[in-house]
Amino acid sequence: MNITARAEYVRNHLAALYPHPPIPLHHQDPYTLLIAVILSAQCTDARVNKVTPALFKVAHTPAQMAQLSVQQIHALIATCGLAPTKSRSISTLSQLLVSRHAGHVPRTRAELEALPGVGRKTASVVLSQAFGEETFPVDTHIYRLARRWKLSCGKNTVHVENDLKQLFPSVQWRDLHLQFIYYGREHCTARGCNGRQCPICHYLSREKN
Repeated sequence: MNITARAEYVRNHLAALYPHPPIPLHHQDPYTLLIAVILSAQCTDARVNKVTPALFKVAHTPAQMAQLSVQQIHALIATCGLAPTKSRSISTLSQLLVSRHAGHVPRTRAELEALPGVGRKTASVVLSQAFGEETFPVDTHIYRLARRWKLSCGKNTVHVENDLKQLFPSVQWRDLHLQFIYYGREHCTARGCNGRQCPICHYLSREKN
């Protein structure tokens, strides 16, 4: 099976399992999504969704968050991994949104990645999910699955992202990003599948490459 056929099989299987994949992080607008994505680093989405209601009850806009001290933010997100670093990033980021962007989340990659705590993946998620831009965010799940399914041999997430963009039409990127993540959590976990056990791995392992 060539790589195009592998990609088509993966796409069809994921679409059947998750025809309308929801965004797993609870949010109300681009700012709360941005904060939730920052919190999700080294932390499960379930944990983030438990933390953000209390955080956003106190501050759900950049202006409100900028009024809090780093210590106050930390107290609200303490159960998330890397909470001290995230607290500082959220504080500074919120101040910059107020001073540089009139309290709005910018809509360009360069401006997003200039904010503390915002890397390529976080910027891509916000651009895709908040603003409808055609991006393909690659996290550890997607990186692992793309290599396991021989859709990419990339040595880093940027390489894998570029390979996936070549394989799939841009109109599919938003859903595929989420479908990969859900599948990687539910069926093809790092420890739960050796590349042959889950349905997709089992099927692809039987096909000649």
